[in-house]
Amino acid sequence: QLQLVESGGGLVQPGGSLRLSCAASGFTLDSYAIAWFRQAPGKEREGLSCISSSGGSTNYADSVKGRFTVSKDNAKNTAYLQMNSLKPEDTAVYYCAATTIARYKGGLPYCSNSASYWGQGTQVTVSS
Repeated sequence: QLQLVESGGGLVQPGGSLRLSCAASGFTLDSYAIAWFRQAPGKEREGLSCISSSGGSTNYADSVKGRFTVSKDNAKNTAYLQMNSLKPEDTAVYYCAATTIARYKGGLPYCSNSASYWGQGTQVTVSS
């Protein structure tokens, strides 16, 4: 079965950290860029980050820049989103997607929203 399986979400206090994992099953991630998104209740889906297929190029939304780090281990067929200094407004369901690079601008990758595979989503709640 071809799928992305996410894990690592949970409840964390403000200022805390979580690492989300996005593991591919049935296909290899080395041909795909990975995009991370989130969606909070009542809000539109927000693109957070994009990492190239090799893992050598990354890009972040301003809302998470400096706090979140995306990485990709093609040998383990898994991508990661390390989230530090979490805030209550980071509370959302987080999704990963295997996709392509739509364009580079200023040397930064921008992932296509038309993904080949989507993870099932994992809930992140930041609350004291």
